[in-house]
Amino acid sequence: MNWLTTRRSFALMVAPALIVYSLYMIYPILYSLYYSFTRFDGVSAGGFAGLDNYRQMAHDDAFWTSMRNTGVVLGIALFLLVPLGFLLAILLSGRVKGSGALRALVFAPAIIAPILVGLIWIFILDPKIGLVNAFLLAIGVPAQPQWIGGPTLSPYSIGLVYLWQQIGFVLTIFYAGLRMLPRDVMEASSLDGAGRWQQLRHIQIPMMRETFGIVTALVVTGVFKVFELVYALTGGGPVHLSEVMVSYMYHITFTTQQYGYGMALAVVVFVVGALASAATFLGNRRKGEVR
Repeated sequence: MNWLTTRRSFALMVAPALIVYSLYMIYPILYSLYYSFTRFDGVSAGGFAGLDNYRQMAHDDAFWTSMRNTGVVLGIALFLLVPLGFLLAILLSGRVKGSGALRALVFAPAIIAPILVGLIWIFILDPKIGLVNAFLLAIGVPAQPQWIGGPTLSPYSIGLVYLWQQIGFVLTIFYAGLRMLPRDVMEASSLDGAGRWQQLRHIQIPMMRETFGIVTALVVTGVFKVFELVYALTGGGPVHLSEVMVSYMYHITFTTQQYGYGMALAVVVFVVGALASAATFLGNRRKGEVR
């Protein structure tokens, strides 16, 4: 009877949050799924379109370009952002003079609104007024790369700006994980003659496997929410060559007012992001079981 009472109390405490979650999360997902099968244009009711929106997506070159660009940003995040964040956490976790100020300085971009980050980097990467090309011109480099607004380098520039914005956040999580490691293990390994590299490879990294999993999951989900940086840096241009999945979905839905097709894109973004997150969690879980 006590168990029943405890379970009922738990259900009553969870119910308000579950109701709010259902209203603000589950309902919009189902709403988008419904309209992805229609020709809704935001004004008229439209009609049932079946799988036409998804067939259109399969032949939409701009959509595949946005997916490829999202993959570029995701690759930069996984193979540069996560390792560099961990490396900086290692460097700043030691007895470095001014490490507190350095951590605050590195974390500062993470608290700036992404739209402002994009505006800041326009003055750095813009082919005509940017500081990078001005520096290259000053040292005698004749070619002026189109870091943003060009047909090839824009996705990579967006990925690097995203790295700059998020590296302080990633560093903070890794730094907290390093501070939670038991000191007696590190001291015992030092007494046994383990060097700094051996401690890092055989003690710190294995003991921080869960932290790596959390950071990777946050990075993966964050990439599928990148929008403001693209909007500020390139606007998705030229001719949608720098779009990511979310920015292209926004363009189709709110600029061209193809709400049915836009909702189909939103459903695909949700599914791809969910699958990527699930793959990340399963991969980390299997690594933990193998260990």
